[in-house]
Amino acid sequence: MAVIPIRTLPDPVLRQKARRVRDINRSVQRLIDDMLETMHAARGVGLAANQVGVLLRVIVIGIPGEEEIALINPQIVRTYGERLVSEGCLSIPGYVAEIRRAEQVKAKGLDRSGHEVRLRADGLLAQALQHEIDHINGTLYIDHLASPDDLRPVEAFPDPAEATGSAPSGEAFG
Repeated sequence: MAVIPIRTLPDPVLRQKARRVRDINRSVQRLIDDMLETMHAARGVGLAANQVGVLLRVIVIGIPGEEEIALINPQIVRTYGERLVSEGCLSIPGYVAEIRRAEQVKAKGLDRSGHEVRLRADGLLAQALQHEIDHINGTLYIDHLASPDDLRPVEAFPDPAEATGSAPSGEAFG
């Protein structure tokens, strides 16, 4: 496994829509492993493949205290409710902002073995799924802001191990 440099704005790869994965081969398996390693090294909660320069629809999520998730070709199937959350991003370091996200989501995709996975998520997992799926669609959390003035500078993202699940101070998503 390897830690891959995380792309940051204004890198154009962050604005590109990722391609569907057609064959889950060793290269995709290695990408997932490297993304997990990179996410841990950056103390993030999630990471999308285009954040490491790979335009494939692959995301990983690691919520403290829960099993890590790797999804291939993920998509949000349905959303429920709405809530205001504080969010940050490894590709836009040093800032957080309040944005609106769905309270709950239904999502689907393939696991690393190619089996279909369906998730019903709320809280931090729902937020992470929305954030990372936005990434592979070329959308950043700042695109949900009414104004760039809504960004708040932060010195460092909180340790995910100390997270309460509601992301009160801005989780470091991928």
